[in-house]
Amino acid sequence: MSLFVHKYGGTSMGSVERIQNVAKRVAKWHAAGHQVIVVPSAMSGETNRLLGLAKELSEMPDPREVDMLASTGEQASSALLALALQAQGVQARSYTGWQVPVKTDSAFGKARITSIDDQRVRADLDAGKVVIVTGFQGIDPDGHITTLGRGGSDTSAVAMAAALKADECLIFTDVDGVYTTDPRVVPEARRMNVVSFEEMLEMASLGSKVLQIRSVEFAGKYKVPVRVLSSLTDPLIPILEEKNSGTLITFEEDSKMEAALVSGIAFSRDEAKITLLGVPDKPGVAFAILGPVADANIDIDMIIQNQSVDGTTDFSFTVNRNDFKRTLDVIQKTILPNTGAREVITDEKVCKVSIVGIGMRSHAGVASLMFRTLAEEGVNIQMISTSEIKTSVLIQDKYMELAVRALHKAFGLDGNPAETAIEE
Repeated sequence: MSLFVHKYGGTSMGSVERIQNVAKRVAKWHAAGHQVIVVPSAMSGETNRLLGLAKELSEMPDPREVDMLASTGEQASSALLALALQAQGVQARSYTGWQVPVKTDSAFGKARITSIDDQRVRADLDAGKVVIVTGFQGIDPDGHITTLGRGGSDTSAVAMAAALKADECLIFTDVDGVYTTDPRVVPEARRMNVVSFEEMLEMASLGSKVLQIRSVEFAGKYKVPVRVLSSLTDPLIPILEEKNSGTLITFEEDSKMEAALVSGIAFSRDEAKITLLGVPDKPGVAFAILGPVADANIDIDMIIQNQSVDGTTDFSFTVNRNDFKRTLDVIQKTILPNTGAREVITDEKVCKVSIVGIGMRSHAGVASLMFRTLAEEGVNIQMISTSEIKTSVLIQDKYMELAVRALHKAFGLDGNPAETAIEE
């Protein structure tokens, strides 16, 4: 008997009919003799509706109460799915994150899972029941309900699979796998059959919306095989066919993956650039700028410090656009008084475009082809960030789609050989 965790996104749970289809699919796996844990998201649009109500009542709502409110969307969809399964003659029981319990820290809105008590879940599985656990939420040490951030149901599912040592975690969504880039931007984008955790981690961190980054971190850390596949297929599709569909995210790197210089193009529109001019160039200045931002629980991405001129330097960094106003507030209240920077310049009309591939480790010239391609399209690069298997650039957001299409073609991701030779 194998254990599988199924995660269904908001689109998959978006109506009574779709919930019934999810129930048919889960019942099919259960009837085949598998143990199944289901982690559903809230119905499509429900979380936004709830957060919108909170915003109407308070411009700066209490994060604890926001989590209390937002968690109810998953509770409703879990109970509805349990009812749908029971209507099909399947024993099913739903639990909230705090009933399991899924234990987290106290960072409301972006809590991290610390442990999962699997005793209740295992007992129900051993009794032949399908267990449904709300995604996206848990409980902190003080007994408060917490949420894991947008896309947190992915993390809930992978964490549940890790805790119970599931054979595989199946992420059912409205796309049929992980693509070389967003097909809405590049129609020629291709679905990848296999991708490494390392590549998927980079793609998730760089803007790919298929999986939440923390879910990939969990999967890589605990070596949980994760498969991304479509929930919009016939729910009664043969299990063997379904088991081999979509994109498998795996710890193993096979020869085909090594052969690909670049596996995918990721992008993020949600970037904001902040530059402090005339910062005194002395030891500790980077910490004086970035320390208070980190203390405010704001993630920093790209960083550039320019050459010192007359004892001062310019310091640039990027944050998520949602954190832009909070970052400026920290700069005005703390950073400017402490550093004596002359001026702050900001730009919210920027985006990040990245190339990702484990093949970049063993090939020189990949970054230069990226830069050449963008230069030929007249796209100016403002900032550059690199790691062993990715190169990211910050550009004006009006050039994003042009840059993604050009890079996708230049690296042969449309199925045609790359147009420019790369040094071996």
